[in-house]
Amino acid sequence: MAALFTCCLGCCGDGGSGHIPLKEMPAVQLDTHHMGTDVVIVKSGRRICGTGGCLANAPLHQNKSYFEFKIQSTGVWGVGVATQKVNLNQIPLGRDINSLVLRHDGSLYYNNEEKNRLPANSLPQEGDIVGITYDHVELNLYLNGKNMHCPASGIRGTVFPVVYVDDSAILDCQFSDFYHTAPQGFEKILFEQQIF
Repeated sequence: MAALFTCCLGCCGDGGSGHIPLKEMPAVQLDTHHMGTDVVIVKSGRRICGTGGCLANAPLHQNKSYFEFKIQSTGVWGVGVATQKVNLNQIPLGRDINSLVLRHDGSLYYNNEEKNRLPANSLPQEGDIVGITYDHVELNLYLNGKNMHCPASGIRGTVFPVVYVDDSAILDCQFSDFYHTAPQGFEKILFEQQIF
């Protein structure tokens, strides 16, 4: 019996067998190191409330990324992409070259210019899912899985998913296990190590 126990320890433990432990990849979530001073992040980095913005912890390196936001409580909010230079305390975002966002009123803003607008009868409401695709040129929007054909572009450089809230808005982020199937060719955000 002791021989069997020793064999198991030698084979399964760190007995010099040449086994390399697998490194678990971190989860994509909201980044508490890149958020506004009055923002609150809960639910394991998936829910934002308070006042201000927050970046996700993974940049959009791959060619075609998809992610979603669920509106848990309405108010003032925005979702999209931003560089790390964005001021997460100054909302609404979309005022400069560091963010491209859909605002709660259905407008898409970049560099303080309205780039596009959702149809008036398709404004996101409480409980709705806003999906975003980004291919390093164009950001496109999906509302409850339906393509809104509302593209916007202009932002340059390394970008991250961004979300901001104010006036009692609460949003949940989905960076995997989506509510709706990602559009063809688009996939969840991958950390750089996962791409190669």
